[in-house]
Amino acid sequence: MLFTIGWLATVFTDFKGSAHDSAEIAEVTTDSRVKADQSLFIPLTGENFDGHDYMKEAFNQGAIAALWDKKKKLPDFLPGDFPVFFVEDTLRALQELAQAYREKTNPVVIGVTGSNGKTTTKDLIASVVDSSFKTHKTQGNLNNQIGVPLTILSMPPDTTALVVEMGMNHFGEIETLSHIAKPDYAVITNIGESHIEYLGSREGIAKAKLEITKGLSEDGHLIIDGDETLLRQIHQRHHVITCGFDVSNDVFIKKVKLFQEYTQFELSDDDAYTISLLGSHHALNAAFAVTIGKLLGIARENVKQALTELNLSAMRFEMLNGKNGSSIINDAYNASPTSMKASVNVVKQLEGFMQKVLVLGDMFELGEKSKTLHQTVADNIDDSVDAVFTLGDDADEITSIVKKRYPSIDCRPFNSREKLSQALEEYVSNDTLILFKASRGMHFESFVKQVIDPS
Repeated sequence: MLFTIGWLATVFTDFKGSAHDSAEIAEVTTDSRVKADQSLFIPLTGENFDGHDYMKEAFNQGAIAALWDKKKKLPDFLPGDFPVFFVEDTLRALQELAQAYREKTNPVVIGVTGSNGKTTTKDLIASVVDSSFKTHKTQGNLNNQIGVPLTILSMPPDTTALVVEMGMNHFGEIETLSHIAKPDYAVITNIGESHIEYLGSREGIAKAKLEITKGLSEDGHLIIDGDETLLRQIHQRHHVITCGFDVSNDVFIKKVKLFQEYTQFELSDDDAYTISLLGSHHALNAAFAVTIGKLLGIARENVKQALTELNLSAMRFEMLNGKNGSSIINDAYNASPTSMKASVNVVKQLEGFMQKVLVLGDMFELGEKSKTLHQTVADNIDDSVDAVFTLGDDADEITSIVKKRYPSIDCRPFNSREKLSQALEEYVSNDTLILFKASRGMHFESFVKQVIDPS
């Protein structure tokens, strides 16, 4: 049970039906297609759909109450005692309900945002916190104006810690999410170029990410990438903790060593840590998790063990076994110039491979700067790589530059998925490492499926 219909009536006071009932709501849903017994149905409205049209389906799937836009007519089939709560706007009501339920449940809340690495950092923090708290976290990529409320409304009532990821495309969205979740601790992983099409500049992105402080508790802590110059102006604020590679940070990272299946590093307290992720950028993500663990008083050994037992979201730098003895890095969930450069750097540093291949695709939402930002990825590629294949309208900027600088590298731009697939077969061989990296809309997971070992 999440809450009773009677409690719901204290949040939304305009209702009909048996709204004072002690009947229990087990789930909140916005999807009428999914079986959801004892659920509260919240019909959302978009440009091309109206959830109110699917009340019958939701009722048949197990809904026992609903929120309802008061401007819309109720369907005749609903029983007279069926609880209906009338609201001005169902999306806003979903967010209000999530905020009320967060306050009712009252867990410790850790909010995570950033241009890159927020999902991995969320997973790292959740792993650490779960070692000492009953923890609930954002599943998949439910980090927007709908996803964050649904994340909150899916947490069991005995949850003692909530780790919630916050994403955005436009100004004001993180502020809304911060006021809903009311974090006790907030993390800004970095400032990259994602959504620069809508936010205008990296300065604009930094401003949007700092909106996470709007709902931060009065004595809450903000943990940030201390190496990011665009966040320097807040270093001296009360309860700001900086993490990074420069020794001026409150928590600094040193002695990073990459192995084929894990990364080792030390922090400024001289403690050594191991994470089952590849890359120095993941050492920074782990430093955020370690810092949260210390603030929450979690035992050092619990923190260290949690970092080695990660349950990570899919398609984020997964090392897989490929056909014919090859190794595959599936980093196809999303991409920005910052994250693509970081992935390329990891491939360059990994040892023990006869050949290294980069398969890179378009990065979206970069606006008028898209071609220039794609070109910057080429600066991180050198002749330690044997082949660079690209797919997309702007990704060919990468192969064009690399080919001029390093004629020995097999650089091929493709405008056909089929031809790229055929070319890949040449490199799926023993001791070859292949990286797949592109924005989610490029669907690079189809290439990964082609080359992984089915056994």
